[in-house]
Formats: sequence, C-alpha cells, structure tokens
Amino acid sequence: MKPTNRRPTHPGLILLTEFIEPMKMTQVELAERLAIPIQRINTIIRGKRGVSAETAVLLSREFGTTPEFWLNLQMACDLYDARARLGELRP
Repeated sequence: MKPTNRRPTHPGLILLTEFIEPMKMTQVELAERLAIPIQRINTIIRGKRGVSAETAVLLSREFGTTPEFWLNLQMACDLYDARARLGELRP
C-alpha cells in the first residue's frame, strides 16, 4: 500500500536525481541523445509535464530501465492528483 499523506515523487525528480545528476549529464545532452526538444526534458524535470508513453520508451532505452518503470511513476502521481481533486484523500 502506498502512503497517501504525501504526493508520490514525480518522475521528473527521479530522472534528475537518480539518472541525470549521477551520470553528470546535462538536460541538453539527454535531449540530444533522445532526439527530443530540451523543453520536454526540462518541463518533465520541473514537474510541469508528465511522462508520456513515447518518452517512457525513449528513457527506458537510454537508461536500461523499462517503459513501465517511468509510466508507473507517472501513474502514481496522476492517481494521487485525481483522488485529491475528488476529495478522496485526507489532509
């Protein structure tokens, strides 16, 4: 069971702290390696955009994870936000 007293960690924070920073990679380098706009990486890291299925596949190829890893992180955030909007979570 997942805790409901806080929002799950956004995949962008995981991307930054567990992958980009330890690899001493820049956001620009990652965007170039994935052949996507830097804005997509930056808005994911800032938590302003979610990880799409396409981006999950690209990230999984680059980092040796699975697309499901990234999509599960995103789904946890999306479900938490939906439950909060619908009043299902206790403050």
